[in-house]
Amino acid sequence: MSDPYFQQLFAERIGGSQYGKGTEIYKFEKIKRAKRKALAEHPERKLLDFGIGENDEMAAEPVRRLMAAEIHKPENRGYADNGIAQFKEAAARFMAREFNVPLDPATEINHCIGTKTALAMLPAVFINPGEVTLMTVPGYPVAGTHTKYYGGEVYRLPLLAENDFLPDLDSIPADVRRRAKLLVLNYPNSPTGKVASREFYARVIEFAQENRIVVVQDAAHLMLSYDGPPLSFLQVPGAREVGIEIHSMSKGWNMIGWRMGWFCGHRRIVRALADVKDNCDSGQFIAVQKAAAAALDDAEIPRRTREKYQRRLKKLVATLSRCGFACRMPGGSYFLYTSSPKAAAGGLSFATAEAFSQYLITEHSICTVPWDDAGAYLRFSVTYEAADEAAEDALMAETERRLKQISPEF
Repeated sequence: MSDPYFQQLFAERIGGSQYGKGTEIYKFEKIKRAKRKALAEHPERKLLDFGIGENDEMAAEPVRRLMAAEIHKPENRGYADNGIAQFKEAAARFMAREFNVPLDPATEINHCIGTKTALAMLPAVFINPGEVTLMTVPGYPVAGTHTKYYGGEVYRLPLLAENDFLPDLDSIPADVRRRAKLLVLNYPNSPTGKVASREFYARVIEFAQENRIVVVQDAAHLMLSYDGPPLSFLQVPGAREVGIEIHSMSKGWNMIGWRMGWFCGHRRIVRALADVKDNCDSGQFIAVQKAAAAALDDAEIPRRTREKYQRRLKKLVATLSRCGFACRMPGGSYFLYTSSPKAAAGGLSFATAEAFSQYLITEHSICTVPWDDAGAYLRFSVTYEAADEAAEDALMAETERRLKQISPEF
């Protein structure tokens, strides 16, 4: 069958004339296929799913109840454009209450339809052909993908154990620094679980000022911080002069799928991103914004969410440690990032984390996410479904039983 005439019309940024003809399979698709295979071939064996990267719990009942009421109000039916004042004011109250960061809700905060959309739009604000976005790896690739769409380049900053999973800013070549426009950070980090310190942020601010670079801090997991109170980038002196922070309602408030977040910081950057946004979407449904505003005013919701995932992570660290994994409690997020085994019982060897992850799924029905970007690591998520602590403990016991059969070697 011949190609349609428009096969030659696809933009080079998505593959050009070869779009749709590639055979490479994205790792998350590989995981999905392996899960289907394990379920089909071993229906008697429960799938232990540590690969899910989204909260297992619904949004708080009062938030859902308010949402149900708001969808029936005619005043909420229209376009929200760049957001309603009620949500921006709630976000400002949250930033003041949790971080002692005063923000003008009219000029220094704007809503976004989830942090993904804000990260996707940011390169349109700053990146011209040949310019650079600095990004940590492993990490969320969206800002880098859109940087390339605009003819820019991505410079990868590996997060290594020897650097305590912080980027080595001093290693960036002078030519790259000269062309760099954006530095995208994500702390607490996904997937490493590393939490940034005030000292690190102070160094980032100094680096940004010296090199005239805009800092974008993706704070999606911020309310899942365990080493101490959550630290906003904007709490550090000078941060507001060099960048913005992007917040998500998904992780801390169990509002996965509601697509609600906000960006805040320097008013000129907030305005520029809002201008781009205004040409990309017409705002999140007003009823969602009103429900999210109520959630932000309830300080107990993220506290309960944090306590739950901290408890689960402690149990997982103890379980994996008894099975030979060298792991410790992460500083934040609901992910545990740990070195992948190189071998297992039966003389098996694994050159990559992806190889071991596929073995775990297909042969033992244990799902994890592999990362081979900066060493061979596995990401375990504690967002598995468990009705109560007894169910959590039973899942941990079964995980330990299966892993000890494997006898992983490092």
